[in-house]
Amino acid sequence: MSFTNAFETHVLNYLFTATSVTRPTAWHLALHTADPTESGSSSNELSGNGYTRKVVSWTVSGNNCSNTSAVEFPTATGSWGTVTHVSVMDASTGGNMIASSALSVSKAVTSGDVLRFNAGELDINLD
Repeated sequence: MSFTNAFETHVLNYLFTATSVTRPTAWHLALHTADPTESGSSSNELSGNGYTRKVVSWTVSGNNCSNTSAVEFPTATGSWGTVTHVSVMDASTGGNMIASSALSVSKAVTSGDVLRFNAGELDINLD
């Protein structure tokens, strides 16, 4: 996953200035039909047909962070289109994008489908 420009600014402020940075209290996984880019644009985030962001919890080991448990989205009640990217958000709606990544394989989600990421399938690395 790539961190957004806004999140990178928060990290630099936290590390190198006395600027106060608010830590998210929960993280939410969002789905996108195109690259949300490092600007953190959520204009291509899914909406409607039963879609909602899902809470995701993380575990850290060294410079790697992975989802602790499965993240399962609700059953699609209509077409969600083709999901190409995921992002980590700091709110269940609105909010700020923290990081995003392309899926290794895009997934067309049609009515009745359930999109699920198993534990450990989502990784964030600091190299």
